[in-house]
Amino acid sequence: MFPTKNDLSETTRRAMIELCNARLADAIDLQTQTKQAHWNVKGPQFIALHELFDKVNEDVEDYVDLIAERAVQLGGSVEGTARSVAKRSTLSEYPVKSGSGRQHVDALSSALAAFGKGIRSAIDESDRVNDEDTNDIFIEISRGVDKWLWMVEAHLQQE
Repeated sequence: MFPTKNDLSETTRRAMIELCNARLADAIDLQTQTKQAHWNVKGPQFIALHELFDKVNEDVEDYVDLIAERAVQLGGSVEGTARSVAKRSTLSEYPVKSGSGRQHVDALSSALAAFGKGIRSAIDESDRVNDEDTNDIFIEISRGVDKWLWMVEAHLQQE
């Protein structure tokens, strides 16, 4: 760890750096899965889904930065390379290479739901160690992911 005058205990900071790196791997994986959907979606809803997936990606990119910067603020190093993300991510492999809008909506909504579950776990863990700032970041991300899950899943519902 790097020296810091942050008043959180070293034990708390170490735990939160590890937690941030774990959720960072998921966030980067989610971002690449979102771009996979954006680039490869086909079908009659192409433009609507292409644009939706790009908007989801923009917010996920912000989540990546929030999580990574928090780890560094606590005196940690960030593990954000493709190889480290591939080893650490808890998200399932994106199942669709090229497919219909519905297939991509189903796959991306599953990834968003899994990511949201991991973030809610991080909320609980950061609350348990009384790191309110890290907790607040995860709460912010959770609200955003739930919004995007709702918007993506809406494309699976009947009129």
